[in-house]
Amino acid sequence: MAAINGNGLLETSFQTEAIEVRRDFLPYLRLLWERRRFLCRVAGCSFLAATLMALLIPVKFRSTTRLMPPDSFSTSGLGAMAALAGRAGADGLGGLAGDFLSGKSSGALFVGILGSQTVQDGLVNDFNLKQVYHDSKIEEARKDLSDHTDVSEDRKSGIITIAVTDHDPKRAAAIAQSYVTKLDQLVAQVSTSSARRERIFLEGRLQNVKTDLDSAARNFSDFASKNTAIDIPEQGRAMVEAAATLQGQLIAAQSDLSGLRQIYAESNVRVRTTEARVNELSKKLDELGGAGIQGAATDHPLYPSIRKLPLLGVTYSDLARQTKIQETLYQLLTEQYEMAKVEEAKEIPAVKVLDPAIVPTKKTFPPRTVIVLLGTILGIAVGMMCVFTRTRWDAVDANDPRKVLATEVFRTVRARIPLPRNGTSSNGHHLEIRTGESVEKPESARAT
Repeated sequence: MAAINGNGLLETSFQTEAIEVRRDFLPYLRLLWERRRFLCRVAGCSFLAATLMALLIPVKFRSTTRLMPPDSFSTSGLGAMAALAGRAGADGLGGLAGDFLSGKSSGALFVGILGSQTVQDGLVNDFNLKQVYHDSKIEEARKDLSDHTDVSEDRKSGIITIAVTDHDPKRAAAIAQSYVTKLDQLVAQVSTSSARRERIFLEGRLQNVKTDLDSAARNFSDFASKNTAIDIPEQGRAMVEAAATLQGQLIAAQSDLSGLRQIYAESNVRVRTTEARVNELSKKLDELGGAGIQGAATDHPLYPSIRKLPLLGVTYSDLARQTKIQETLYQLLTEQYEMAKVEEAKEIPAVKVLDPAIVPTKKTFPPRTVIVLLGTILGIAVGMMCVFTRTRWDAVDANDPRKVLATEVFRTVRARIPLPRNGTSSNGHHLEIRTGESVEKPESARAT
């Protein structure tokens, strides 16, 4: 709507409302201007109180460390991890691994492990947080540690952030770093995958096979040393060839001896020499085939005879075969053991630190400038409210039943407070108190 004002100008309804709002607000501004000294005192007191409060609040420091997104687990490793965590009784770890099997990210598993009781109890004991937080029970210290710790995962990048707040900057950095250390230890402890189980099995088998190999090698060595059996097949071949050679030489010598006896007498030198040679070849052939070759300084044979070689060969071959089997088995198990260790290292997610925790130098709490500013503004607002309330109170009629009741309640409460009352002078005379437009009479006047 539009109207013509006194000056002949066209005014809209919005302009009229704006003028009325300014006129209604003007008395409040005048009232505040009249009580400006009171408001200035209130502002000064509020500023001092807020400054004192900001200085008395203990400071807090925040240390932050960031972890790279962990590598994905294999399904078999996750199942084994859930089973082991359930058997170990670690709080929440079995359920976390089960959630992981349902498709949740490994970063969520890391966040859950960081908030588990196993990690928290370790930190409480390592840093004596019950005394630091003034708690008498481990549950209270655990809750305070959770309040001072913020663990989050960025959904896009997968980076895990661990932030610890504490009054001591060095302790804040140490706790943040200890979170990473315990996470790495706990993940390596509970990540029991198929490769890990295979590695443990192969490790046990290697120890058993190594013991069997040492025993077989020792038995084979003792047998070979006792029977002078260096290499039975080669020894047998060499002894057969030697026996054949000796047999051939013996036959030739015997032939020569028979021819010489037909020509010469038995006392002839050539006959006696050939006869001695035949006897020597026969003795060597007998020793090689039966009794063995005698040593120069001992009565024991240096090598086994041809007749003993078949018996020795069976035992020798059996011991050699057992030693060879154990050697082959040990070699194969060693190769599989090394491969299992490589697979296990691939399946265990490594905790890779992106930003290590450092000792903070800048406090994060309290924001003293904000506290002082808000405290001063709040004090001024309360002062303005007091001014408006006192003005409304004085405007109420003194005979109003509500004001009379409020006055009686106020007097009763003041009478019970054992402190000097406002409006009472040092000589005990009551001063005049204005309530609205009426003036309360002195005590002597009321007595008359």
